[in-house]
Amino acid sequence: QNENTAFQPQSPYAIAKLYSYWMAVNYRNAYNLFSCNGILFNHESPRRGETFVTRKITRGISRILAGKHDKLFLGYLDSKRDWGFAPEYVEMMWIMLQQDEADDYVVGTGESNSVRNFLEKAFSYCGVEIEWKGKGVEEKGIVKSFESQWKENLKSGMEVIGIDKRYFRPTDVDYLKADISKARKKLGWEPKVNFYELVEVMMDYDMLIFGLKTQGAGFKAVKEKGMHWTEHKSLSFGAVENER
Repeated sequence: QNENTAFQPQSPYAIAKLYSYWMAVNYRNAYNLFSCNGILFNHESPRRGETFVTRKITRGISRILAGKHDKLFLGYLDSKRDWGFAPEYVEMMWIMLQQDEADDYVVGTGESNSVRNFLEKAFSYCGVEIEWKGKGVEEKGIVKSFESQWKENLKSGMEVIGIDKRYFRPTDVDYLKADISKARKKLGWEPKVNFYELVEVMMDYDMLIFGLKTQGAGFKAVKEKGMHWTEHKSLSFGAVENER
């Protein structure tokens, strides 16, 4: 999807966002107001609320590994989203506002991954392999193997993922993928943090919250990419908020 893709809002929230989009366009065209629209695809970070699927997954897995929970319930696993790192999107908002001419830009990564992919990557990062059994609302995620450090709270064959039909949305969008060609060409903007690094940094954070040993690969990747402006207590080994 790019800047010319027709909008198809599927929720009251999306409809409200579309109203604000056209208000910005109208004031720019009619009153010469410097107003830009960032058409932002899903942007995540360790500060994401637990009711959103990405944080629900990383926090849920951490709870399971810490022995504080035994199962995570989700909805449609094959829904695909273009997930990016929120701090980068904030930087892009600032860049848009520094231009001589106001314009609208799609902001994303250009990569689409399913909820299932996110789950598998998050578990794999912790040294846990899961396999899927069943179909539809009967599908289950089962522990196939795991590293010895989790032996107190995991066992082979343990059901850790379940499907709850209450989380299915009747008007949900199955596939989203950003076309960021315009941002690349006009602003020279390119996201630095990829999907796997995003999963890792979110897992690092939630594992630390529950006192679990983590590789720290996500935190390291963010720092090595020169994104020092993201250094906040929510992205630091030294000061993790007590959110247990």
